[in-house]
Amino acid sequence: QVQLVESGGGLVQPGGSLRLSCAASGFTFSKSAMNWYRQAPGKERELVAAITSVGGIGGSTSYADSVKGRFTISRDNAKDTVSLQMNSLKPEDTAVYYCYTWNGRDYWGQGTQVTVST
Repeated sequence: QVQLVESGGGLVQPGGSLRLSCAASGFTFSKSAMNWYRQAPGKERELVAAITSVGGIGGSTSYADSVKGRFTISRDNAKDTVSLQMNSLKPEDTAVYYCYTWNGRDYWGQGTQVTVST
């Protein structure tokens, strides 16, 4: 069955960096687009970054305006992982971050907490 397992969250000071990883299994990872979402307390879940499949338009990426220039999504098809490098973190980046893919239906990871605070 499809499984998505996130890791790498934690507490970081403003201006710091974190790298999130999502280990995928149970489907053909290289043929699947992958997304990172986040949900802050009291807010709706929002799309943060997306990367296409290798068979799409060559692993192209897109980002929410709020994270452009600070976050980078990447994939390793040999290891079936997708990562999110987050730099210059701000308190407003505090949220639970989720890995997502569609494979006949929506699949979500369990989420990993990112807290940006002094």
